[in-house]
Amino acid sequence: MKNATVFAAAFTAIALLSAPAFAEGEAVKKEPSAKQLAQREKMKGCNAEAKTQGLKGAERKTFMKGCLSGDAAAPTAPSEPKKK
Repeated sequence: MKNATVFAAAFTAIALLSAPAFAEGEAVKKEPSAKQLAQREKMKGCNAEAKTQGLKGAERKTFMKGCLSGDAAAPTAPSEPKKK
């Protein structure tokens, strides 16, 4: 019984001492930088464009890669279906 009491006391002490460390991590949130905000806007625009073109799968992935990198030669129409 003595070991159980010591274990319970040690566990409680550790839990109480570590709680503030976990709480601090949640409270601290950084605001996104201007570069991050610009990237979000670019992503929204590229997503909207891919949706209006009806791109899916590999075609969408290729389009998004080109669009986000600023490549003017990004595909704008779906290509031929793949042969199985």
